[in-house]
Amino acid sequence: MPKRRRGLPAAELAAIRRRRAARHTRFENLVERALAGIPMPFAAALDEVAIVIADEPSPPQRRENGLAPDETLYGLYDGTPRTAWGADDVPFPNTITIFRLPLEEDFPDPLDLEDEVRITVVHELAHHLGIDDDRLGELGVD
Repeated sequence: MPKRRRGLPAAELAAIRRRRAARHTRFENLVERALAGIPMPFAAALDEVAIVIADEPSPPQRRENGLAPDETLYGLYDGTPRTAWGADDVPFPNTITIFRLPLEEDFPDPLDLEDEVRITVVHELAHHLGIDDDRLGELGVD
């Protein structure tokens, strides 16, 4: 009986991986440009957070943020805002996660995607600085 290989031919699989890597690199560049555009003194606060790019929110992140099945996040701040720091706090990593797939799906136009990545980065950094969603709305960053 002849054997049949499962999956895609190696050359086709390699081409898919190259396209995926290029797409990830383009998105990473958008995030880097957004970070580079943050003015001082706010940019100094970036030293206090890890910037992470993930494909989409994990099941625990979805649960913790009360997301319905048809809802998602573009970004998420996880940590202790600067305004809540105290002398007796145990430091733990502050993280800003930017979710690639929801952003790319909702903003297929490259210019719109770049704008929304910038807005998302600024929004999440603002949470690190102690600014809540209501105040961000008042400031026009929502």
